[in-house]
Amino acid sequence: MPDLIGLLLLTVVLALLFDFSNGWHDCANAVATVVSTRVLSPLAAVMLAGALNVAGAFFSTAVAKMIGGGIVFPEAITSAVVAAALAGAILWNLVTLILGLPTSSSHALIGGLVGSAVAHGGWSVVQFKGLRAILEAMVLSPLFGFGIGFLVMIAISWMFFRVHRGVAQKVFSRLQLLSASFMAFSHGSNDAQKAMGIITLALVSSGQLTSSDVPTWVIVSCALAMGLGTMVGGWRIMRTLGMRIVKLEPVHGFAAETGAASVLLFTAHFGLPVSTTHTITSSILGVGATKRLSAVRWGVTTKILSAWIFTMPGAGVLGAVVYMILSSFV
Repeated sequence: MPDLIGLLLLTVVLALLFDFSNGWHDCANAVATVVSTRVLSPLAAVMLAGALNVAGAFFSTAVAKMIGGGIVFPEAITSAVVAAALAGAILWNLVTLILGLPTSSSHALIGGLVGSAVAHGGWSVVQFKGLRAILEAMVLSPLFGFGIGFLVMIAISWMFFRVHRGVAQKVFSRLQLLSASFMAFSHGSNDAQKAMGIITLALVSSGQLTSSDVPTWVIVSCALAMGLGTMVGGWRIMRTLGMRIVKLEPVHGFAAETGAASVLLFTAHFGLPVSTTHTITSSILGVGATKRLSAVRWGVTTKILSAWIFTMPGAGVLGAVVYMILSSFV
């Protein structure tokens, strides 16, 4: 029993570390555009994003319930499986953070969970119906992000066609504060719930809970971990998103953030853990494409897409390897 409690505590700590690394890794999602357009200083931007990430985490627990019971069968999972999944996701986040690649913490976590679960009990422990719904949402959300970002930018261009450029810049510099806040809130509403779901899964699998309802202390601790991670800031990824894909002005930042945040809040409401990274990146691409296709630095984009493709299998392999190492000691 002491070993099981110790492993459960280790799992909770790893989940909070993952949430911290998620906020750190994905800080750029919320503030890259507002920093690159010089509407806010980097310090002010990450402080704003951190506070709103915490607020967004209280928006819903639908995503947490999906992570906690819709991907693998909770009764077939042990605390070692959950701990290994988190370790695999954290390792993947660290590697891509060092490389400055805006990959998906969501994909890393789900990949790590599936990899460690399969290493433990084979493919029969995976709920393929739930996994399929998540994968479909993860594929569609970047497409919606691109399309909505593109359409919002077209609509703005049409409405402000006769407005002097200087006046428009001033207006959208102020509006971008709202859109960046909207993006940070939606990021918290989606991403903080993933660690909540993992902790809840660990509590159910260890017999501490009998349902996938998320306890209040889990919501509070995950919200704070996400907020603190965001305040640290992922500066290299911020540079990639805000400066290397396409040159942004306040109007472009407003359109990209508004489009991405709308998609994220919609999917969070329905409990679909989509990638905030994929959504904001594709929204930036959609906004950039309204200038001209050559305005987007497609070489950088290709590298990002390659990282996206390898995230789930890469984190899955890491999760499986960590589980095999961990299971030899438990």
